[in-house]
Amino acid sequence: MSRKNGKDYLFLIWKQPESRRQYVVGILSKNGGFEFAYAEDIDEARKNGFSGIEAFKDFNKKYKSTKLFPVFSSRLPDKKRRGIEKILQKYNMNEYDEYLLLKNSGARLPIDTFEFIDPIFDEEEIVLRYFYIAGISHYLPCENNICDFSNVNIHNGDKLILKLEPENSKDEYAVEIYDVEGVKLGYIPRYYSRQVTERINKNNIVVCEVLEFNPDANCRECIRIKLCINKNNKT
Repeated sequence: MSRKNGKDYLFLIWKQPESRRQYVVGILSKNGGFEFAYAEDIDEARKNGFSGIEAFKDFNKKYKSTKLFPVFSSRLPDKKRRGIEKILQKYNMNEYDEYLLLKNSGARLPIDTFEFIDPIFDEEEIVLRYFYIAGISHYLPCENNICDFSNVNIHNGDKLILKLEPENSKDEYAVEIYDVEGVKLGYIPRYYSRQVTERINKNNIVVCEVLEFNPDANCRECIRIKLCINKNNKT
């Protein structure tokens, strides 16, 4: 869990619909109450089509609330929804907690390209994050938003290989993901690439494995992985 200066943080990611580039456009923090402010990538995102969030019209203001902002809580399944227990179980939750569900699920919706992520801070000794591989459709055959895995041998629990790609023209911190047979599957999402690259260069122990493989899911959600980083146990 990402805590810094006594606060817990989530970053709001916006993916440009055409280029598919991801921008950190907002920071949501919790310390008793909630705060939201636009983030480091906001100027670049606005140049590329981001028009802001209706509930937060002032790009320079820090918004505060005693409750989770409705614009964010409305992205979550209702507490009284039928089958909510299975949803909570999927995200390793024993009881309904809006903020924790926002953190664990990412609150992605099919109607837009927003997603919440649990950021990685330099101060964290042990890092454990779960996310979907980025860019799979560029490296595997894909039809009707479903990838063809007929020539790829992947199972839950499989170790994955990470390779730095500093020559990448779109992201100097790009980190490629391969299976154990050397097949390129995609990338670490851009919002984590700098932190993962820096940890690898500092000889932190970085382990990546398949958490959930669903070949019938859409390309954005067919391989969910677990990333573990140990800052203390160095090689």
